[in-house]
Amino acid sequence: MALAVRSVKTLIPASIFLGDCRHAPPRSFSAPYIRTQFKASATKMASTKAQGKAKTIDSHLHVWASPQEAADKYPYFPGQEPTLPGHLDFLLQCMEEASVDGALIVQPINHKFDHSLVTSVLKKHPAKFVGCCLANPAENGTGVKQLEDLILKDGYRAVRFNPYLWPSGQQMTNEVGKAMFSRAGELGVPVGFMCMKGLNLHISEITELCTEFPSTAVLLDHLAFCRPPTNDEEKLAFSDLLKLSRFPQVYVKFSALFRVSRMSTPYEDLVSLLAEVVSNFGANRVMWGSDFPFVVPESGYKGAKEAACHIASQASLSSSEVEWIMGKTAMQLFQGQWLA
Repeated sequence: MALAVRSVKTLIPASIFLGDCRHAPPRSFSAPYIRTQFKASATKMASTKAQGKAKTIDSHLHVWASPQEAADKYPYFPGQEPTLPGHLDFLLQCMEEASVDGALIVQPINHKFDHSLVTSVLKKHPAKFVGCCLANPAENGTGVKQLEDLILKDGYRAVRFNPYLWPSGQQMTNEVGKAMFSRAGELGVPVGFMCMKGLNLHISEITELCTEFPSTAVLLDHLAFCRPPTNDEEKLAFSDLLKLSRFPQVYVKFSALFRVSRMSTPYEDLVSLLAEVVSNFGANRVMWGSDFPFVVPESGYKGAKEAACHIASQASLSSSEVEWIMGKTAMQLFQGQWLA
């Protein structure tokens, strides 16, 4: 990236600051200031290298069988055949190209409640991946035992509540939902909520569960699907999201940016949303996620990481705050993971 030279001020690229997204530059500086900061950044680079570079962790992605794997061993759930490649080798290639160190794999709907494919990936790469299983809200209550087995036997460390899988007319606060939510808290496993059709449809359920079971950590996927507000209903939804910060167990995933932005990458309309979310929750309760492989045709996997970094720089977040969002929050939540 070439420097734009001007008579008084010079624009400088983010690469001067440690070469990554955690040290985003102000927009312009005088030449003496640049020389001072360049020297300081060199010292920081040496210090960072000595201490070990902060890890980048993707808090939300999916992996599913290739067509061959589906035919041989890991069949897709009928009617949920994927239209995009999402197999392990492709994921690993994307993560390597983007310098992403680890990830939370969320059980995909393509395999629904059959976790065998994701479980095989977790066993193959235990230091790289953490698993988030999918809660089964069957009315007979068998989902509680399934949840326990996935956590205690297969090592899953999070569970996803998809409200659209609940029986017709039922809510996540029904007897089965509360049993699974409570048990997750007892086992030290956070519950992620997918509010794809709008937070306003599920805010009362989430609030009730957080109030009744304060020991269960909560993950709000994809900014709880709150988009930059353009009307009163959207403003209320975003306000409700911010109000959930009163529950100390609630975390926000700054993930699947292409789903919530009204713009193309780098999704600059999310700058003010991120700034407000961090202001209310703190960076240590916010975590970046890509939503691989759905993000690939949108911005590319590496582009998803770069977009998050760009938004953080435009939101004037500190380097420490960006480190939390890009990895430290997930590492703190899932203690003992990604340390090697």
